[in-house]
Amino acid sequence: MTSSEIARSHLRQARLILGEAERYQQGGVWHLAVRRSQESVELALKGLLRSAGLEIPHVHDVSAFLLEHSGRLPPALMPHLDRLVSASRRLRREREVSFYGDEEAGAAPDGLYTAGDADQAVVEARIVVELCERHSPV
Repeated sequence: MTSSEIARSHLRQARLILGEAERYQQGGVWHLAVRRSQESVELALKGLLRSAGLEIPHVHDVSAFLLEHSGRLPPALMPHLDRLVSASRRLRREREVSFYGDEEAGAAPDGLYTAGDADQAVVEARIVVELCERHSPV
């Protein structure tokens, strides 16, 4: 499988997972809307990086990699780089908590998130996916 094929696959998956996040958001399952939003952002950004011919580390937050290799990204994406980095970092912090809860506090994930949290996560994910799809050369 070529890097371009992997990039296209990541972007397709990111779009599908974003759809899941939107359905969870609409259904009031806010913690899973946040979790799926994070997964969507991660795959979209990894697809973008792959489309630029970069091998990506096996990490959930690729923000440092985006910054380090920003010169390899499409120039039209540069005005949005801060937004991409911020979304990746913020949603990465929510990854485990949105799925497993806060064990120290004894709180289940479905009691930790609000509609506002889900709305913010889904909006961020939608923006990231659309930017990556629009600016990815594959």
